[in-house]
Amino acid sequence: MRGFAYKRAGSVKEAAALLAGDPGKVAALAGGTDLFGTLKDNIHPVGPGLLVDLKSIPGMRAIKEGKKGLSIGALATLSEVAAHPAAQAEYPLLAQAARAVASPQIRNMGTVAGNLCQEPRCWYYRTPDNRFHCLRKGGDVCGAMFGENRYHSIFGASRMAGSPCSHACPNATEIPAVMSALRQGDLAGAARKLLEVNPMPAVTGRVCPHACEGGCGRTGHDEAVSIREVERFLGDFCLEHAEEFYRAPRNSTRKRVAVVGAGPAGLSAAYFLRKAGHRVTVLDRLPVAGGMLAYGIPSYRLPKEIPARVAAALERMGVEFELGAEVGAGGRTLAALRRSFDAVFLGTGLWRTRSLGLDKEELLGSGLRFLMDSKSGKASCAGRQVLVIGGGSAAVDAAVSALRQGASGVSMAFLESRAEMPALPEDIEQALREGVEFLPSWGPLRVLESGGKIQGMELVRCTAVFDNEKRFRPVFDPVDTRTIEADEVILSIGLSADLSYAGRALKLGRGLAAADEDSLATSLKGVFAGGDAVSGPLTVVSAIAAGRKAGQAIDRFLSGRKARTLPRGAGGPGSMLEFNAAAFEPSRRTPAPQTSPEGRKLDQEDRPTLDQAAIQEEARRCANCGCVAVNASDMAPALVALDARIKTTRRTIAAGDFFASEPRRTTRLEPGELVTEVFVPAPKPGSRQGFLKFRIRNAIDFPIVSVASVFAMKGGRLRDAAIALGAVAPSPVRVKAVEAFLKGRIPDEATAARAGDIAVQGCMPLGKNGFKVQLVRALLRKAVLSAGSEAESL
Repeated sequence: MRGFAYKRAGSVKEAAALLAGDPGKVAALAGGTDLFGTLKDNIHPVGPGLLVDLKSIPGMRAIKEGKKGLSIGALATLSEVAAHPAAQAEYPLLAQAARAVASPQIRNMGTVAGNLCQEPRCWYYRTPDNRFHCLRKGGDVCGAMFGENRYHSIFGASRMAGSPCSHACPNATEIPAVMSALRQGDLAGAARKLLEVNPMPAVTGRVCPHACEGGCGRTGHDEAVSIREVERFLGDFCLEHAEEFYRAPRNSTRKRVAVVGAGPAGLSAAYFLRKAGHRVTVLDRLPVAGGMLAYGIPSYRLPKEIPARVAAALERMGVEFELGAEVGAGGRTLAALRRSFDAVFLGTGLWRTRSLGLDKEELLGSGLRFLMDSKSGKASCAGRQVLVIGGGSAAVDAAVSALRQGASGVSMAFLESRAEMPALPEDIEQALREGVEFLPSWGPLRVLESGGKIQGMELVRCTAVFDNEKRFRPVFDPVDTRTIEADEVILSIGLSADLSYAGRALKLGRGLAAADEDSLATSLKGVFAGGDAVSGPLTVVSAIAAGRKAGQAIDRFLSGRKARTLPRGAGGPGSMLEFNAAAFEPSRRTPAPQTSPEGRKLDQEDRPTLDQAAIQEEARRCANCGCVAVNASDMAPALVALDARIKTTRRTIAAGDFFASEPRRTTRLEPGELVTEVFVPAPKPGSRQGFLKFRIRNAIDFPIVSVASVFAMKGGRLRDAAIALGAVAPSPVRVKAVEAFLKGRIPDEATAARAGDIAVQGCMPLGKNGFKVQLVRALLRKAVLSAGSEAESL
C-alpha cells in the first residue's frame, strides 16, 4: 500500500473543502470497507495522497422517521438501517437490501453513502497493481468485452472518453457510430458520420495506415474489424452521390479565405470553411488539384481520378480553384493575398528533395520526381537495374513502381536495420512479394559514374542510426563498404518544406512554418498553417485532421465565436451504447481482395472495393466498445424503486438520476460534493415491497442479478408498480415498460411470465453471460407473484 496523509474532518464544510481537489489525489473515508481494498491492491496508477475521515463529523449517522418519510444519515451503517424498526415495518425493501450486503462484519462498518458510491466491482478494474488499465480508468480497452464477462452488463455498455479505435485515429473519427449506422442499414447516415471529420474517405480508405485497426477491441480476441475497407466503400459511396453529400451551404458569411496548397490539408480546410459558409479559393502552383495525392502516390494505390473527384465535389459546394497559380511569383505575394482575403491558410506540404551532399549527386534521380513521372507515364525503367536509397514508404513506392515498369532488378539500401525500417509493414510486405531486394544498414558513400553516366553506388555499413536520446545521428564503419551496380539510382530520403514564397515575415522553426498548436495561427495575423508544412512528414489522415482544425480555427477568427469541441460522436461519457450480441462470436475479418501478382499493373488499383454485403458483415463484427461493468450496490436499486432522494452538500438528486458510469466514478457527485442524507418518501398504504438477490453464496458475494420492487394493490389487482434491476447494467435499470404493463393486472403466473419477457426485451448479452437474462425473468416472476402473497426471500 502506498503512503498517504490522514485528516479527520470536523465538519461537512471542512470535508468538502479538503475533497474539492483532484479526485485521484484525495479520497473520502466513510466505512472504509471498499476504499482500503482498492488502496491495498494499488488498483489505480496513482493513489490518493490524502484520506479525509468523515466518521468524525457529528450528526451524519442519524435515522429519523417523519410523516413524509425516512431520513437516513449518510454515515448510518448498513446494520443500523437493516435493524431499524421503521425500516423493517414500513420500508422492508430498504431493510432487506441493507441486510443483503456482504457479511455482518462488513455491514457493521459499511455506510449507506459508501455503498452507493463504491467503485466498480469488475475484476479487470480491480486487478491488483493496475495490470489491466481498463477504459473505466482512462485506458483504451474494456477487457471484459471479449474476455471474462459472466457477471457483466446485459443491457449495453457505457461510453467512456472515447472508443479505442477512435483514440488511435489522428482525426478522431467516430468509428463505432459509423458501424452502428451500417448495422441499421443506413448507408447515408454512415457516410455523413464520416464526412463530419473527413471530406475524402475515398482517399483515406485507400492509403491510410489504419492505426484505428491496431486499436480495435477485437485484436485480442480474433482479428480487427476491416475499418479501412469500410471507409473506402463509404468514401466511394459519397463520391457516387456527390450531389447529396457535397452541397453548398445555405447561408453565406461573405468572408473570403484563400487556401494555398491543394493537398489533403488544403482540401480539408477548404471543405470545412465552405461548410461554415465562407467563400473559399484554393490556389496551387500545379495544374491538377490533390497535391501528393495526385502526384506522389502511385495509381496502383490511389488512382488519380479519386483526388480529382474529391476536388470536383468541393467545386460543387462552391469552392473555387486557381490551379497553376504560384504564390510568390508574378507579383502575387502572401502579403497581397492577405490584403485581398479575410484569412489565409498555408497547406503547401513538403516538396523539396533532401540532399546527401555527395560529389556527383546531380546524377541521382529524385524519388518525388520519379513518382510524379511514373504516375504521368513519363518514366520507364524497362531492362534497367535500379537502386533506391531510402527505407520509407515513399521509397517502397519508387521501388515497386520501377519493377512494374519492367526493371530487371530493384534493390533498396537504407540506414536502418530490417526491424527498424520506417516503411509501413504492409508496404514492406508488398515490396518483398514483388521481388525488391533489401539492403538494410547500408548508407550511400560515393556516387559511381563514368563519362557522366551513373554506374552505381558505393555503400558504407551503418552501425547506428540514432544516439541514446533518439536523435538522428548515424554512425558508420568506414572499413565495411560494398559496391552496388545500377543503371539508375533514385534518392528517396525524405522531403523538406519550401516556404520561400511566404517571405521573411513568416516565422519558421526547424525549416517548417511555426504555428500555434491549438489555433494553427502563424506569426502573421490572419494567416494560418497546417499539415506537413508545420508538422513535418506525417500521414494523409493527419494532414486532413490539421485542415479540419485550421478550418474551425479560421471560422472562429472570422466569426468571433468561441472554440468548440471537435466532434466525438453522440453522447458524452456515461451515455449508454448499444452493441450487437453477434459481435462476440469468434469471426475472421473479410480479407481485402487482391489482384494476382501477374495481373498487377502500374496504372491500375491492386485491390477492388469490397461489396456491400462484406461491409455489412464487418459492421456486424464491431462491438461498439464501452465499459460493461455493472453497478454492484445492493442499496442502489432499492432506492431507485423507492423514489428516494439523495441530499448532498450542493443539491438534491433523485435516486434514479444519481448513478452514473464514468471514468473512476459511479455517481453524479462532483469533486468536493458529499452525500449528507438519503430521504425515502413514505410508502403508500398497503404497498408491498421486496428485494430479491441472486448470488453464488448467501454471504459475502455481490449480486449477479437483483430486483427491487414496490407494488400497490387494489381489489386484487396491481394499481401501481416501481421496479429496478441491479447488477445488470452500468447503472440500476428502472423497467418502466414492465411497470406500465402491470398496472390493472392480476399478479398471476401469466402476468408474471409476461412481465419477465418484457423486462429482457432489448437485452444484449455478452459472450458468456446469457444466463443472466433467465435470472432476470425468474426473479421478476417471483417479485410479481409476491405482490399477491407474502413477500418471499431468495
